[in-house]
Amino acid sequence: MLTMHMPSKNPPISTRAPAAAPSAAGRFPGEEDTPRLDDRLVRPEAREERVGGRTLVAAPAGPPHGDAHCQLDGEAIFHIRSGYVASTDLLTRVDVGSEFATDTSIRKEGVDPATGDRHLEEVVFEVVHEQTLRDVTDRAERLSARGLRRIFALFVKRREVAEWSQAERSWRPLPPEAAIEDECLIRPLPVRALLDRAEGRNAVARVLLEESNPVLEQARQEARSSGHVAGLAEGHRKAIARLCELLAIDLTGERRDALTCASAPALEALADDIARGRAWPS
Repeated sequence: MLTMHMPSKNPPISTRAPAAAPSAAGRFPGEEDTPRLDDRLVRPEAREERVGGRTLVAAPAGPPHGDAHCQLDGEAIFHIRSGYVASTDLLTRVDVGSEFATDTSIRKEGVDPATGDRHLEEVVFEVVHEQTLRDVTDRAERLSARGLRRIFALFVKRREVAEWSQAERSWRPLPPEAAIEDECLIRPLPVRALLDRAEGRNAVARVLLEESNPVLEQARQEARSSGHVAGLAEGHRKAIARLCELLAIDLTGERRDALTCASAPALEALADDIARGRAWPS
């Protein structure tokens, strides 16, 4: 059972899109033979989509939509668990009269043995900027009918992330402090990471640390080693200063500068020389 960390009461979005009765050309899956995922209604890369028999043109994004889409893609790439793959603008035959792409999607790698097709998307994210609520809701209903498990929308203008509830036929806003948990994710994906670039970087860093990323692990080991060596050097400096005090050896400015620049092994050797000769080495 999938869970999500959020308060128990989330009011649905106040605007509920009116239901559009599917035409004969746009029936939902299950009303007649379900097409294969890659049965084409439109040409890939042609900027065309079909939703319920209607032909739409997928227009290039402006900065608000494009920036949010890029943020989504970055989080999806780093958060997906091994065995899954993230895609951008993946074209899917949704039902008899519909073939369109979602902004960011996650699905299992490889081929579905039951169908011989690629696996159906399991989790998708849509960026909503200039689109109408009715259009994004129509897509969500059709994707749910196709069998997608979870559908999220990032509403750019109100800086809000919501999840589609097929049972309630509405979008349920997620609190900013919520985190999306799913079997396809390495760790919960913070909602704030989808809305704020700095939070997104922090979320990615946590994932890389949890995965024991080899580059980060090497950096951590080097930092620990550097800290250990620095601690040794400082200990030797203090020992030399104490020896000089006990032996009445003048620690001139030049000698202090030499101590500051010397490595831990050199300081250790200097301390031994002072202890044996009871004087600063010439």
